[in-house]
Amino acid sequence: MITIDDIRPYYDSEVNDALLKFMAHPMVMAMLQFTFPEKSVEEIGDLVKSCHSIRDFQTKIIYKSVNAVLDKSSEGFSTEGFDKLTPGVPYLFISNHRDIILDTSLLNVALYDNGLVMTASAIGDNLVKKPFLMALSRLNRSFIIKRDLSPREMLKSSQLVSSYIKDALQQENRSIWIAQREGRTKNGDDQTQQGVLKMLALANDEAEVMDYFKKLQIVPVSISYEYDPTDVLKMPELMAKHHEIEYVKSSNEDFNSILKGITGRKKRIHISAGEVLSKTLDEIKESGEPNNKQFQMLAEAIDAEIHKNYKLWPSNYLAYDMLYKTDKFSSFYTDAEKRQFKRRVKRRVEAGNKVALENFLRMYANPVVNQIKD
Repeated sequence: MITIDDIRPYYDSEVNDALLKFMAHPMVMAMLQFTFPEKSVEEIGDLVKSCHSIRDFQTKIIYKSVNAVLDKSSEGFSTEGFDKLTPGVPYLFISNHRDIILDTSLLNVALYDNGLVMTASAIGDNLVKKPFLMALSRLNRSFIIKRDLSPREMLKSSQLVSSYIKDALQQENRSIWIAQREGRTKNGDDQTQQGVLKMLALANDEAEVMDYFKKLQIVPVSISYEYDPTDVLKMPELMAKHHEIEYVKSSNEDFNSILKGITGRKKRIHISAGEVLSKTLDEIKESGEPNNKQFQMLAEAIDAEIHKNYKLWPSNYLAYDMLYKTDKFSSFYTDAEKRQFKRRVKRRVEAGNKVALENFLRMYANPVVNQIKD
């Protein structure tokens, strides 16, 4: 039977032992040496030994690791909307999902820089099968979402996760990050799955479910990368879906996506925090619609906020114009940016494969489509 110990992050009392156990792992040591190139192995060891809480680990090591990644693989990281949030208040951040590790790591950098409560973050157990990845995720305050369970086990697991999220927000004063859907959006079309909202509602203790959601302080979050370093890795699944054949992941696919997402070139990155959905939840409740309809209305409201606040880059506008054979957004990109993006497409899409080309362009164009539509 799944218990809270199977899904929770480490307690602070467990952090130092876990760090000392996994510090010597080649991948962990590589991360540490990448983060602190000026330090000797002995100095890195002293720094690790000084971490006795998750906050220690996040602020002394992970914060610096993420900034080192940004320095090496991006052309700038910008944020918006966080100044409207209140320090000391925990929020439930429901986010679009592009990158396995960076989405939540970058959000926590933004929260830390703005003096806000950092998150406990949901991660699927399929992504942390390697023991060192499981340890790193729990050290970074991730909680585990179990996959591939029987329907009965899935319900029990979902109830446990829902209860954990409620307690973290209301008892521990801890913010939560959860993706709007299971798994990353592969085609750029960010849509909230009602199943995620229904899972969150399993711990509801209010007569009206929207009153419960109001207590959770939901903030939609939009994250956008000018270039998705994993775009080419997402293509096989998109092509399988197009041809209506079952897609089976390779054994190391998720791990390769993690590495590529961290190390690959991204150009610019932006995160926007939307409005706290208080007024919207009141309106949904007052509609008097059945609960299922209310979940749909909430999913649509989250989507609208994510789409509205999504930072569109020249790559998005270019993909739209190329996909729909128009020059509608030509004022949003330069000739140099157009040449660069076309080179990227050429390197990633087989010449003459129209279906692959359309799927690749749609990945970048769909955020524009959604913003126009909303």
